[in-house]
Amino acid sequence: MRLPVTIASTVLVLSFASLGMAFVDSEDADEIVGRYLDATKIQQEALRGVQMDVDIDAQLPKLKQRGTMKVLRVVSRLGKITYKKLGEFVGDQTVKNEVIARYLQAESEGRENGSMAISRANYKFRLKAKFTQKNQVTQIEQKIYVFELNPKKKKLGLFKGEIWIDGDSGMPMREAGELVKNPSVFLKKVEFVRDYEIQDGISVPVHIKSTVDARLVGTAELSINYSNYTHQDPEASDGDTPPAP
Repeated sequence: MRLPVTIASTVLVLSFASLGMAFVDSEDADEIVGRYLDATKIQQEALRGVQMDVDIDAQLPKLKQRGTMKVLRVVSRLGKITYKKLGEFVGDQTVKNEVIARYLQAESEGRENGSMAISRANYKFRLKAKFTQKNQVTQIEQKIYVFELNPKKKKLGLFKGEIWIDGDSGMPMREAGELVKNPSVFLKKVEFVRDYEIQDGISVPVHIKSTVDARLVGTAELSINYSNYTHQDPEASDGDTPPAP
């Protein structure tokens, strides 16, 4: 699979009303879920050994503080996620230490221990609706299925919300909801919207918007953009990239 050097974000900013959302029965739900689970296995394998630039913009409205940071996100060939700084952090240190650093740590730990996997073992799937939209890059009509997700356990990394699935490929297009277990004692509530774009038949993340209620600093807002997807040097050892401080 060839991943493009630059990925243009086509974040789905669409309302159910404007899409002509059609509510449906669950007769084809199992088939779509099965297609999705098969697709995500392909997606995970394809994204191993890939690195990408991550631009993070975080702010604490209550304290009127803000910070930005650019990091390199590396997925090793074993699936381990690490981060490396690209350039210097700009902004308030409270944002860096209490918001950005904690988010990166929680994201890495959740992915590594497998707790974030969207699977039948972790979730109950309920088909809510389906709609058709035009892909802004290919201009081809896509059939999107919207599933409500309810976690079976209150487990780190799981969330209550919904997932949008491309009907043809089974690839994820959006995940949104609220974590059912906070990744840190410093966090009270974590909500997010994660948007994907299909490139070369594989869904890759393009944007995450997250709102976090923190105990010491109030509400934190994060906007995260992914770009510049490239394959790592095949001679590099697995997991040799240090995490961002």
